[in-house]
Amino acid sequence: MKPFLIDVPEADLDDLRDRLRRTRWAAQLPGGWSRGVPVDYLRDLAAYWADGFDWRAQEARLNEWPQFTTDIDGQTIHFAHVRSPEPGALPLLLTHSWPSSVAEFLDVMGPLTDPRAHGLDPAVAFHVVAPSLPGFGFSPFPEPADERMWSIERVARTWAELMSRLGYRRYGAHGNDAGALVTPRLALLDAEHVIGSHITAGLGIPTGDPAELEGAGAEELAELAELGRAIAGQSGYGPYLSARPQTLAHGFADSPVAQLAYLVERFKEFDGWPSGEVAEPIGRDLLLVNAALYWLTGTGGSSSWTYYDGAAGMPIDQTAVPTGVSHTALPLLRRVAERKNKIIHWGGHRSPSHMVAMAAPESLVESLRTFFGMLA
Repeated sequence: MKPFLIDVPEADLDDLRDRLRRTRWAAQLPGGWSRGVPVDYLRDLAAYWADGFDWRAQEARLNEWPQFTTDIDGQTIHFAHVRSPEPGALPLLLTHSWPSSVAEFLDVMGPLTDPRAHGLDPAVAFHVVAPSLPGFGFSPFPEPADERMWSIERVARTWAELMSRLGYRRYGAHGNDAGALVTPRLALLDAEHVIGSHITAGLGIPTGDPAELEGAGAEELAELAELGRAIAGQSGYGPYLSARPQTLAHGFADSPVAQLAYLVERFKEFDGWPSGEVAEPIGRDLLLVNAALYWLTGTGGSSSWTYYDGAAGMPIDQTAVPTGVSHTALPLLRRVAERKNKIIHWGGHRSPSHMVAMAAPESLVESLRTFFGMLA
């Protein structure tokens, strides 16, 4: 375990600002948001990134967390390890989303680790371990790249080893998006030590078995159809990343605006592809600290392993440990999920963004405290 401090060279920040200011802008196609991220929207965001965004302030926020790196299975793993001042705090492993980063947890880390300081009952507190997924952020792939595939199971084995090295023999696990795939797999793989699997969403998607939809009303079926359209997406990014991620990686590595446009489109698409008039569910600074982590670490291409290595999909069903789900409001999905999971908590919260920890941190903290409070 080696202590780690984020300290981006000033030359890298100067280069970023220079590239942003020298962007060769595309012409605006007809159709507005229907054709992709509009030029005016992106120009405004890029201008703020160049001349308004304070990376050093965000870097200082991240560096408030004790951070470390370690080598597991030939891969450097970066992680934050924030211990609670409360006696008896439960170790909790947080796995971030795709295309996101550990910056996703900036607004939940404090309430989880030090609830007393945030006006919450200190009886439920956590020692938080938040690793950067392999190929993301400060967990870059080695060069030359390891030819072995990264699968969700391989990540889960890596997380189990990380928690073992930290001396945690009893811990909880939470994840969103990619993290929601890793978390139940980890629970199944390390059921001897994982006391509960908590995810934001993804369980209970009907598989086509008619029995799963018995008793479903017209409103539920309509909501399910809308959810299916949202999951499918419209841009076709999934099949492309599954086939040719290296091609996009060249643009991500050379142009911060290309990287930013791609991330913005993913966040927007996941949130229902709203028009420019809809209020942003995630603040600019939080959006840009995430984009900066991709750009400054050069991991825009390597983060696509979740698609190229066939890891993208839905969370597995498992009955090895209890499950909690926080941000799925559709009762039909709970009924389906309960057929193959030990559901003991279903928060039913709604979030204005798929990136729940960024857009709805209070409700996520509430659900985590409720679920793991039931298992203490």
